[in-house]
Amino acid sequence: MNVSIVSLPKITEPTRGSLTVVENGKEVPFDIKRVYWTYDVPAGECRGGHAHKKQRELVLAVSGCFTLTLDDGKEKTEILLNHPYQAVLIGGGVWRELHDFSSGAVCLVVTDGMFEEEDYIRDYDEFIEHCNI
Repeated sequence: MNVSIVSLPKITEPTRGSLTVVENGKEVPFDIKRVYWTYDVPAGECRGGHAHKKQRELVLAVSGCFTLTLDDGKEKTEILLNHPYQAVLIGGGVWRELHDFSSGAVCLVVTDGMFEEEDYIRDYDEFIEHCNI
């Protein structure tokens, strides 16, 4: 599966809190072109049901937690994101859904491309067909 867990640097000072940094070419193996975040997701709702043909994304929970379900057409896996210093790098050709958002959860996504509708696969059956090409 075109997915990997990325441990981000965590700098902690007991009296000042913690800081996590994400830099191009280090923790993120691509130049960041777009950043967006999802929040205030109502209980029980699912977000993000789609795949990208080529675009890569780094997904992390900057607050609270949620579950990331990943599917490459052959195998499915679920990852609980609940630390702001742990992210998931998702390559093209992976269906992803975010669900089970805790109260106050914020999902941050950085990508290597601008929004291009042509890169999205929004129908699961079409995604499975794309995987079998």
